[in-house]
Amino acid sequence: MQDKAIGLQSASFLTRIASMVYELLLVAAVLFVATLPFLYLVGSAESGWRHLVFQLYLTGVLFAYFSAFWMRSGQTLAMKTWRIRLVCRDGGPVTLTRSALRFAVALAGLLLGGVGFWWGLFDRDRQFLHDRIAGTRLVRVPRKA
Repeated sequence: MQDKAIGLQSASFLTRIASMVYELLLVAAVLFVATLPFLYLVGSAESGWRHLVFQLYLTGVLFAYFSAFWMRSGQTLAMKTWRIRLVCRDGGPVTLTRSALRFAVALAGLLLGGVGFWWGLFDRDRQFLHDRIAGTRLVRVPRKA
């Protein structure tokens, strides 16, 4: 399995950032659509317990979105567009446990001013902190002939 990981080229820092910008647009649409049924069933979620439940609901929607794509093919739509795939360090597919760890650490890093993403500028392999901790890598997908 290690031989498989050696042949994979890591995605560049700029390519990963470009993919994230595109992903932001897609995630905004997903969250917009996910908000409609919640507000229809619960009503206003501006304050109190409804606000907390709404935040947890949206976090769950995001986790379901990312983990489903990461575990199925290793790629969201934005990652396919930029020819990036998420794999385990050994080159294998991502498990639910790794997906959950990567999501949680990325979210925590984002809430702390993006520290996990800034980490990629200084990491020896240019990996984000959440990839380093979860044991995952973003690799380039070769062009089809």
